[in-house]
Amino acid sequence: MAMRVSGLNSGLDTDAIVQELVSAYSKKTEKYEKEQTKLGWKQEIWKGLNTKVNSLYKSVGDMRFSSAYSTKKTTSSDATKATVSASGASVTGTQKLHIISTAQSGYLTGGVLNRVKPGKDKDGNDDWKVRLDTKLTDLGYGGKETSFKITTWDESKQKEVQKDIKVTSDSTMNDVLKQLQEAGLNASIDEDNGRIFLSSKTTGLHSNFQIEAATAKSVPDMDENGNVMLGADGNPLMKDIDLSDDEKAASKNLLNLLGLDSSETATNRATKIEGSDARIVLNGVEFTNNSNNFTINGLSIAVSGVTDVASDVLDAYGRIDFSKLKDDTAITLTTAVDSQGIYDKIKDFLTNYNNIINEITKLYNADSAKDYEPLTDDEKDQMSDTEIEKWETKIKDSLLRRDNSLGTLMNAMTSAMNRGITINGRDYALSSFGISTLGYLNSVKNEQNAYHIDGDEDDENTSSKEDKLMAAITEDPDTVVEYMKQLSKNLYDAIDKQMAGNDLRTRYSIYNDKELDKQYNNYTKTIKEWEEKVSDKEEYYYKQFSNMETALAKLQSQTSSLSGLLGTS
Repeated sequence: MAMRVSGLNSGLDTDAIVQELVSAYSKKTEKYEKEQTKLGWKQEIWKGLNTKVNSLYKSVGDMRFSSAYSTKKTTSSDATKATVSASGASVTGTQKLHIISTAQSGYLTGGVLNRVKPGKDKDGNDDWKVRLDTKLTDLGYGGKETSFKITTWDESKQKEVQKDIKVTSDSTMNDVLKQLQEAGLNASIDEDNGRIFLSSKTTGLHSNFQIEAATAKSVPDMDENGNVMLGADGNPLMKDIDLSDDEKAASKNLLNLLGLDSSETATNRATKIEGSDARIVLNGVEFTNNSNNFTINGLSIAVSGVTDVASDVLDAYGRIDFSKLKDDTAITLTTAVDSQGIYDKIKDFLTNYNNIINEITKLYNADSAKDYEPLTDDEKDQMSDTEIEKWETKIKDSLLRRDNSLGTLMNAMTSAMNRGITINGRDYALSSFGISTLGYLNSVKNEQNAYHIDGDEDDENTSSKEDKLMAAITEDPDTVVEYMKQLSKNLYDAIDKQMAGNDLRTRYSIYNDKELDKQYNNYTKTIKEWEEKVSDKEEYYYKQFSNMETALAKLQSQTSSLSGLLGTS
């Protein structure tokens, strides 16, 4: 902006006069800026409340279904060997559990690896440990390319899969481990103990893997003219041919040097544990699984130890001899109604509902702040930070006072909670289970819509009363759960209706967000227009005063000239 120098000839405070002349336009601009500020605050309040109502909406949406209620609770007499949880479909009572075996991964602990010549550590000293970069030649292997076979189970294809692990004397331990991993095994080397460790990635009988010396190798199948024969997929057809005795011996020797041969003839023998399924007997019936987790008639059972020694209860064919299962070794699983779980679910729901309905009630019944407007920068300079915060809070708290959308939402939610529900021909309300509001006379200000549970030890208003809710749950949990499902549906539907999208609001919005956004943008446009009007008026008045100053300057010049002429004569 160009610097203005005015009033030199007239002696007038031109800036002050111009600002006074355009003050009506400036106040109009300031008015729209304050209105936009209040609208922005209003949008922030709505957005925060909308998030909370949406959270309640999703929560009661889940509570419309039986799966939301932990109606059954099961305990295990020995949680060190079996843990258990129950769904609503589980049978109330006690059950006997025997654990014959747990699911095991196939596992191999390799024999000790020995170097025939050392490497060098960082200080240049001899290093006899076998490490990832150790070559097979350092273990004493001097043959050409050799392989051994890994056989694993492909669960997705339901068949065994074989893979050749191919190495040379220059291959490193890392090369070997990488191929074992690609074959589907967990493979690592313990450098401190000098052993390879292998395990399957799953548990169960099918997790077994086999390591064998190579006895044959696959080569392309050739026709009588020496051409490679192709299959229907265009890939070469392969056939196996026997290896020579020397090649078989080299493969066997390689396994021995790596400590991966678990056969009786191996000089550096590996120790192998076979993969196995978990086997349990529940109420006299055997169940088998490839993992330690069972789901049986609503019970989820996780086993981690055996109750009966397999060799004592299995016959020669590996079948369970049920007559040898003893009652004193069985684990008792007890299933009962989870009264406390249902109670806590209802209490949590009411706490969440109360927090939101109290906030809505407070916003709707807020005191008027008609004499308060957002502060200008000049006004803020005259106040402390605390005074500014109190001033603005007073305005913000009143922005949804008697708001139609808020009032409609509040009435919809309270009506849904008050509606009677019929179950098996009998009418119920929240009061049937000792749940009610305190009423206008007894409740704290703006908490007249909040619900309290009689006998709730955490509620000083009702803790001394009879606990009807827990009694009802204990006596007839199905009726209480059915009531809560229907109540949740009523509240869910009521909130859903308030969040229906239309021309003024988007879907899942409890307020007219589209309309407020439009109003905010209109204020931005209007403020800009009035700022331009102020600027135009300022330019106009400054130009007028500039012309006046120019005229005065000419007049003074002419007067001086005339005075000079008269003085000379």
